[in-house]
Amino acid sequence: MSHSAKAPALRMGIPIPNSKLGMWLFLGTEIMFFTAFIGSYIVLRLGSNGWPTRYEDTHINVLLGGVNTFVLIVSSYCVVVAHEAMAQKNFTRARRFLSVTLLLAVLFLGIKGLEYKGKIDNDILPGRIPETSSQAVSKVADQLQELVRERFAVYTNEPGALIKVDRPEDILAIAPLVQALPDTERPADLTNAEFAGYTSSAKADYALYEKWDNLQKHIVANVSLSWPALPLEYMEKRATLKDGEKPPELTLDEVKVYLTDMKKSGPQAALVSARVFDPHPIVYGNIFASSYFIMTGFHAIHVIVGMILFAAVLKQGSSLNEKWTDFVENSGLYWHFVDLVWIFLFPMLYII
Repeated sequence: MSHSAKAPALRMGIPIPNSKLGMWLFLGTEIMFFTAFIGSYIVLRLGSNGWPTRYEDTHINVLLGGVNTFVLIVSSYCVVVAHEAMAQKNFTRARRFLSVTLLLAVLFLGIKGLEYKGKIDNDILPGRIPETSSQAVSKVADQLQELVRERFAVYTNEPGALIKVDRPEDILAIAPLVQALPDTERPADLTNAEFAGYTSSAKADYALYEKWDNLQKHIVANVSLSWPALPLEYMEKRATLKDGEKPPELTLDEVKVYLTDMKKSGPQAALVSARVFDPHPIVYGNIFASSYFIMTGFHAIHVIVGMILFAAVLKQGSSLNEKWTDFVENSGLYWHFVDLVWIFLFPMLYII
């Protein structure tokens, strides 16, 4: 009587763990996700003649971008070593290299935060970049107006303020009141020091308001700063023109000189220098800023997710065992993808 061996059970599917297959499927969707961003950027970049490339326009720091590229490459190497250590059941070594990977990820985000700060400090943000001369002039007026509102809030919003009005945001109503305030009159609810602080800055603040108001009137009238902007004076000046002549229009160069004088010796010169940017139109600047922040921002989110994965492994401490081997391998696959995406982003955003 012969006995035949049973055929081995047929196992359907790909001969890899289900978790690894799931990670590959997930990474396939992520590839499509970033391909949409990268493809859109390439189309916008090639189709926009005059795309901003100078450092003065973009504040793109190639050195910091290069350092971040090196950081991610080294972190990927550390993940490979950690996975190898897990396979060899050397869990102490695996934890050590995963810790280095996590620290490198923190360094990457720190450098990226430094880059973001440089752009925020220079107002290189989507929707806030002037792309034409008129937009640059309007931005100067808007920033001056914001500064004026903050200065006049001292007289209206703070406890014990000199002036009480129903609409403190209405500068036109506040300014004449501040100008007319007698230097020798001190309200009963203010100390001598508080009153001295108010009166010492009131004239400078009102002079700042006049500077902004003068620029705003010329912008509305679209007339050169060498011309009067008030209706009566404007009409009298216009009457001196010959038939067919037009008043000179306001130019960006005039506003640059006007602002430079304010920053040198004008009212509240230090505040104006710190808060009001020099008018500088950047063609396609908002599209550039939107592309930069959306691509690097989503990449940074993926870096944070990777950090969470590594932190979950490190949280096991001395209890880490072979059951986490597949998890480390899948986390490594994800991290290599994050590294690969940055290798595409770096030359496109920083070098080309």
